[in-house]
Amino acid sequence: MSVDDRPTLSAPDDDPWLWLEEIDGARALDFVEKQNRLTLQEFGGAAFDRDTAILAAIYDRSDNIPYVTRRDGYLYNLWKDAANPRGLWRRTTLAEFRKAEPAWEIMLDIDQLAATDGADWLFGGASTRAGSTRVILSLSRGGSDAVTLREFDIATKQFIADGFVLPEAKSSVDWADADTLLLSSALGEGMATNSGYARTVRLWRRGTSVEQAAVIFETTADHMRAYSYVDDTAATQRVWFIDQSDFFNFSTSLGTASGATTKLELPSNIWMQVHGDWLSVKPRQTWSVAGHTYAADAMLGMSLSAFLAGRRDFTVLFEPGPRRALQGFFWTGGKLVLSILDELRPIFEICTPSPSNWSKQRLQGLPDIGVVDVWSLDRHESQSNGDLLANVQDPLTPPSLMLIERGVESPVVLKQAPKIFNAEGLVVTQHEAISVDGERIPYVQTGPAGGSGDAPVYMSAYGGFGLAVKPEYNSSLGKLWLERGGTTVQANLRGGGEFGTRWHDAGRYAGKKLSHDDFAAVAADLVRRGVTTPKRIAAQGGSNGGILITNMLVRYPERFGALFCTIPLIDMRRYTKLLAGASWIAEYGDPDKAEEWEWLKTYSAYHNAQPGQPYPPILIATTRRDDRVHPGHARKMAAKLQAMGYEAWFYEPAAGGHGYGKDNKERAGFQVLGFQFLKQKIGWVDGEA
Repeated sequence: MSVDDRPTLSAPDDDPWLWLEEIDGARALDFVEKQNRLTLQEFGGAAFDRDTAILAAIYDRSDNIPYVTRRDGYLYNLWKDAANPRGLWRRTTLAEFRKAEPAWEIMLDIDQLAATDGADWLFGGASTRAGSTRVILSLSRGGSDAVTLREFDIATKQFIADGFVLPEAKSSVDWADADTLLLSSALGEGMATNSGYARTVRLWRRGTSVEQAAVIFETTADHMRAYSYVDDTAATQRVWFIDQSDFFNFSTSLGTASGATTKLELPSNIWMQVHGDWLSVKPRQTWSVAGHTYAADAMLGMSLSAFLAGRRDFTVLFEPGPRRALQGFFWTGGKLVLSILDELRPIFEICTPSPSNWSKQRLQGLPDIGVVDVWSLDRHESQSNGDLLANVQDPLTPPSLMLIERGVESPVVLKQAPKIFNAEGLVVTQHEAISVDGERIPYVQTGPAGGSGDAPVYMSAYGGFGLAVKPEYNSSLGKLWLERGGTTVQANLRGGGEFGTRWHDAGRYAGKKLSHDDFAAVAADLVRRGVTTPKRIAAQGGSNGGILITNMLVRYPERFGALFCTIPLIDMRRYTKLLAGASWIAEYGDPDKAEEWEWLKTYSAYHNAQPGQPYPPILIATTRRDDRVHPGHARKMAAKLQAMGYEAWFYEPAAGGHGYGKDNKERAGFQVLGFQFLKQKIGWVDGEA
């Protein structure tokens, strides 16, 4: 009897599993319930309960670092623990925060609010106005990207009875003044783009309905989104309007709360930030203008007023190299901070503008190995004195939160995260694999010194959207994998941003297949170096990494013992029709265009999966409240693999959004389920050498 392997490459639209895209459909939910039950029966039990309790207790520790943002002199934080699983929105002062046990003032108890409202609320953030006690809170149902907006007074700690309220939608706001919001929301007829984001910016005045709010800026439905933000760094208020055509291209206009007035004459693929009269830009491609040529990924600065007057003689503040790339930049206290990776080593430079010249100095006192992140302490630049926060860590060293006052003082440790696992005998080493086309692919290995050549390895990577992955301190892997004798590997694939745009573009569009080749090359290199054997390699990837993991399944099954695929993107034929999928065309391509489907089909694992292959066991997990990557991707792939007789497991909790759970216990359970599956399938007993 033949096996039904639809959809196939020859008939990509003949899909018998489309009913699984009905998120809350009765038949689909019956499938999910049955799958969850089978998966938990197999990989739950005493070991699962034990490790979930261990991991949840780690996430709930009272000495974890409370990360903060300063507004109007107060440091705000959202804190979750066992007693407050949804979280406490709270604040303190910097002087108090310096103490070992700061005193916190509770602004809002999210658990209490959820109980009172009978709603599955999670805190989604706060939009504030400098000097005002009125804020707009974002409340998410179960972790979804769509939020409900409600006005709150931090002085009275109460919601405003007749304040601004917006029903659930993908929305963002900024304050134009005490009684006026700039609203970017997909709520309303014709207000959403094909990607499901806001198509317009509306001016919403207090006391009026959102339907009465005037549209002051808009884009077309085929663009990704439109949004705006208020700029308080100039002598008078400015508003910047952005028409984002896709993930990497923007058109920026300057204006006021009445609308846009001046469109900036910049290439669409430029990253841009403004502070006062200073403009900083980073082009993704070489830019020739007015007799000047600027390299791709360079950092350029000049006077904004001079730019608007027609000048294009930028000062070059950073020049990239083959393996030296700008990761990001931001303004604080009138200075521009550059975040750089040089051969994956973190460097931070501070550029100070002046009418005659820009000066530049390196941020001192931070390590040049490991992982270092730096950002502004203040939410509102008009209130910033240049204070910076820095987070320093590596795979064996828990994070330290540091304060760099005015951006020039020596870093001072504010908080130190606890040591979660025993790192004795463990080492961190850096290596490179050679991919199919000869490119060097870096990876970081953490585990016991020496080894038996049969190490249980947990591999992970991302390789997409120009995002660099960093070897951070991972408490879950440390406690439940490294401490018990395992080894972890994190790979820096093309498609990421570790080495700039050229590295990203090499793993984009048709090059995405190369990104997957890179990961397979790292797995092969581990075997070549005598670290392990293929059957002992477990691999995990999520979101964009879901394409990666399912391609390891169908293209490189002989290199892995087990695979864990989370909140995944998989079906590259229909991804643009599901939730936010259309917003990712700039990363992958458009399957409705025949020439682009030609490359997309090479890594659409949903269509490439065939019967009779040596596929390793796979667990595919998603969440029902993920309104970014549709849960149908995971459901359909699991169903197809099972129909063809493969060992494919599925798990889908009801909440969690584009993440692993709505609280620490749910997040722990999601991860532990994956660990239990991977360990069992690679034949590893905890504590085994």
